[in-house]
Amino acid sequence: MNIQIFGKSKCFDTKKAQRFFKERRVKVQNIDLIKYGISKGELTSVVRAVGLDNLIDPKHPDAAMLSYLALDSQKLEHLLDDPSLLKTPIVRNGKQATVGYCPEVWKTWE
Repeated sequence: MNIQIFGKSKCFDTKKAQRFFKERRVKVQNIDLIKYGISKGELTSVVRAVGLDNLIDPKHPDAAMLSYLALDSQKLEHLLDDPSLLKTPIVRNGKQATVGYCPEVWKTWE
């Protein structure tokens, strides 16, 4: 299992996800989205797994603006430019991915 957790340092759900895997002694790669961002390839892989609209954090002040962009490619570019718009944590296991705190899904990965 090759788990990556993309999150924000002050996100409560990100910390819960990290604790979930730590308690199960699963090695995890933690990536701070605000500091390091996410690559286009990784983001595209996550979009294929969960859908673009599920990635957008509805609590972010600029989230409504993304709904006015017509093309998904424009939304994707905007998310790459401003990773704070992403809902966290984004947890990847190869081609599988989840957004938010989803322990019921992660248990099936073990």
